[in-house]
Amino acid sequence: MSLIHAYSIDVERGLLENIRQVQSPNCDARPEGVAAELLIIHGISLPPGEYGGIWIEQLFTNQLDWNAHPYFKQIEGMRVSSHLLIRRDGQVVQFVPFHARAWHAGASSFQGRERCNDFSIGIELEGTDDTAYEAEQYRELARVIVALCRAYPALSMQRLVGHSDVAPGRKTDPGECFDWPRLRAMLRAWS
Repeated sequence: MSLIHAYSIDVERGLLENIRQVQSPNCDARPEGVAAELLIIHGISLPPGEYGGIWIEQLFTNQLDWNAHPYFKQIEGMRVSSHLLIRRDGQVVQFVPFHARAWHAGASSFQGRERCNDFSIGIELEGTDDTAYEAEQYRELARVIVALCRAYPALSMQRLVGHSDVAPGRKTDPGECFDWPRLRAMLRAWS
């Protein structure tokens, strides 16, 4: 198994090259001296169970019309983002530079360390807990993770968790349908 082509990262700017960039205002500086050393996988769909629309990007850029769908009233006023979104067709979109703190994990803890946003990179997969993710999403996720681990020495494939792992009881994503063994096998083959 080999990569079709490797992603490149402009480390100075914190950007994955040759993908769509959509700037989110929902980010800020990481605490001084803190680098990303954890990768958190999320699942998202807006409205729940619907794919391919404009809603996720609008949520992450504070442009979501809260009246456009009844579900949106439940999340009205949320200010959230992620570093990356991987759509069902494998398209990768970046919202926040990797050196900045995206607002993706919320109240969270990893190995006793609170505030995971401070030291993590958040990757959203378009999907739900109870629907299988697409092959294209696994392929692009693996390619992104390999590129991130090569570009940022503090990251490693052993520090890869789901949102549910850092916010147990509060979050369940990426869900029981996320195939961790499949992703780990791809990472072993490609790293």
